Amino acid sequence: MKLLLTVALMCSFFFLRAQDRVTLNGYIKDSLTGETLIGANLSIRNAGKGVTSNQYGYFSLTVAKGNYELVCSFIGYQTQTITLALNSSQQLDVLLVPRNFIINEEVVVTGRRRDNNVKTAQMGKIDLSMETAKSLPAFLGEVDIMKTLQLMPGVRNAGEGNAGFYVRGGGPDQNLIILDDAVVYNTGHLFGFFSVFNSDAIKNVSLIKGGMPAQYGGRLSSVVDVSMKEGNLRKTQGDAGIGLIASRFSIQGPLKKDKASYILSARRTYIDALIKPFVAKTANAYGSGYYFYDLNAKMNYIISDRDRIYISAYAGKDVFTFNNQKRSFNTNVPWGNATATVRWNHVFNRKLFANATVVYNDYNFAFSAKQNDFLIKLSSGIRDLNAKADFDFFASTAHKIKFGGQYTYHTFFPNILTAEQGNTSFTPNNVKLKYANEYGVYLQDDWDLSEKLKLNYGLRYSHFQQVGPYTSYITDENSNKLDSVSFKRGQTVKNYGGLEPRATIRYALDESTSIKAAVTRNLQYIHLVSNAGSTLPTDLWVPSTFRVKPQISWQYAAGVFKNFNNNMFETSVEFYYKSMLNQIEYKEGYVPSLKDPEEEFTFGKGWSYGSEWFINKVKGKLTGWVGYTLSWTWRRFEQLNDNKKYPSKFDRRHDLSVVGTYTFNKRWKMSSIFTYGTGNAVSVPERFYFFNGILTQENSRINSYRLKPYHRMDFSATLTPEHKKKRRYTDNWVFSIYNIYSRLNPYFIYFDQQGSAFNGDLKIEARQVSLFPIIPAVTWNVQF
Repeated sequence: MKLLLTVALMCSFFFLRAQDRVTLNGYIKDSLTGETLIGANLSIRNAGKGVTSNQYGYFSLTVAKGNYELVCSFIGYQTQTITLALNSSQQLDVLLVPRNFIINEEVVVTGRRRDNNVKTAQMGKIDLSMETAKSLPAFLGEVDIMKTLQLMPGVRNAGEGNAGFYVRGGGPDQNLIILDDAVVYNTGHLFGFFSVFNSDAIKNVSLIKGGMPAQYGGRLSSVVDVSMKEGNLRKTQGDAGIGLIASRFSIQGPLKKDKASYILSARRTYIDALIKPFVAKTANAYGSGYYFYDLNAKMNYIISDRDRIYISAYAGKDVFTFNNQKRSFNTNVPWGNATATVRWNHVFNRKLFANATVVYNDYNFAFSAKQNDFLIKLSSGIRDLNAKADFDFFASTAHKIKFGGQYTYHTFFPNILTAEQGNTSFTPNNVKLKYANEYGVYLQDDWDLSEKLKLNYGLRYSHFQQVGPYTSYITDENSNKLDSVSFKRGQTVKNYGGLEPRATIRYALDESTSIKAAVTRNLQYIHLVSNAGSTLPTDLWVPSTFRVKPQISWQYAAGVFKNFNNNMFETSVEFYYKSMLNQIEYKEGYVPSLKDPEEEFTFGKGWSYGSEWFINKVKGKLTGWVGYTLSWTWRRFEQLNDNKKYPSKFDRRHDLSVVGTYTFNKRWKMSSIFTYGTGNAVSVPERFYFFNGILTQENSRINSYRLKPYHRMDFSATLTPEHKKKRRYTDNWVFSIYNIYSRLNPYFIYFDQQGSAFNGDLKIEARQVSLFPIIPAVTWNVQF
């Protein structure tokens, strides 16, 4: 509260100073749909001053009274020049026309101001346009924003076809992924082969991997901020797509023209429906199947010039079933996310914009297996209730201040196990639900010290409190319970907290060149613990407790940013070093059991460092980028690997992505991707021997071997047929080839035994498992 009071006094001070000046405020929007534009630039011609619209398209510009020529620009839209006599404060909504509606205008395939990478203080930020994602080759024809982000330097994919990713040596749980302010705990469908984000419902995607602003907290490595479309305020519009394994449909339009709108978007696979007719009723797997679906919905209402309400929701689920009739065995594995968000925008005055948000979030995983009359069930999950308030204060053209706070109530459901046989139920006393409060307040300022020097600095304070009901047991070396301490509902079990300073500075060498540096400290209070190298639904989310400390990181980064040929080419090189404390792994030899998972954790430290090189061509018929990362990631745990450092499973020495899109004409567009990466670090058996007649293996040190390098090339071609002008729909066909030269990349290796030791012909050979050879796909998309 003291921080918010201080900010309020600062705001009052700025108001008193600004009495002889005037303020222009409003929204920047798409002229065709009424959608607000995030990050659009409004500047004063030849003055070097301007402002950028916030996450809701709102801007505020304070200047001395006079006549001005304002320039509003946003990549992919026609630049608009506005002449205004600003003798008093006024409101203005700026409407920009998409370039693809203007004849002979070049279409640029990025969602940012062209020189944004050089001009702003922010570093390590990637804004992804949906047009870019949709133009690239997609696995089985399904457009995936998470896969596109993995093509950027510093972002490592989690494996073949996997939606998980690692940023600058951090684990998948160290990425804060939010959809309309709701945290998404599991981003993968089909065990991670697709992400949960339906491209038809997405408006904007931003990835921040260095210099994380103070408004974000709770994770060490990165932020992926995903915003859903708001819905067309002018007319009803439909989008649909039919692919090899899934179809999708979206509809959006006005509830009240220029006042309220909606969007509904749905997607479902039909692998189960396609395969079912071809499986005989006598087959072992008859009745088995897999499908996933997701549903996005959003509604917004403009109450007045000062107030606007947004209501959005997401629901997604995967269901895997296996039915072996001959052995009377069946399995059911459902898991999924559900979120609901209510947001209220309020303009207190021309300079102060506020957003209040309430979020409900639920992620759950379940497993059940039944054989004859024996049934076993396992479930886990996490549920959040969140409230937050964010304020944008446009103090002047030199200062944009942001401040706010948030509160989250967490409920964790780790490893709930039950079983039944006949009329007998078995419910072991291992249901250890955990509860926690998480708080955060922050203040940050985007400060233009001069035309050459910009500073973005902020401070965040976070606090985490494990609360009851909870029972802590005191055990001996054999895990026998000796005593216990009970905590009542709401009673504090353990407190953690700390300051998280962040700062990024930019110095312009000239109009097209700048150097930047950043330092950030982050605390993370909830953790994903896994035996695997990728994000699977069986992984456990666990909170910080009296036994589990929060993760802590310091990250330092510096880079040079240079644009060439009138901003046609964006180039950058960034260097970083990140240290991480209180990293979590399972103890050596861990086997799942009925114990509280905390009892099987061990803790250590990690560090990562490297360089990222980027060349991006944003204009012309040929567009695309080359990204290369050279990096090292290490871990050290006292109870693992004899306390010697070892490469993390997130370590990749070399990572290269080459992406190109060529527009031949209005009908044909072609894209190609090539990726190369050093093989994953793995532990393998080094020796096999017999002990008491049993074949036994001796494993290597942790991650002391490497799989073969990973590389792959994909290709796609998009055909847009010509139609008569009176036709009320447009469509296109996307033809794609995944893994065009059918590279058999290693997914994992295992050791196969042939022969017999008693006969003297025993052979043990390492064998590689690969997932995907060459896969062609075709998708038909239609908009009406």
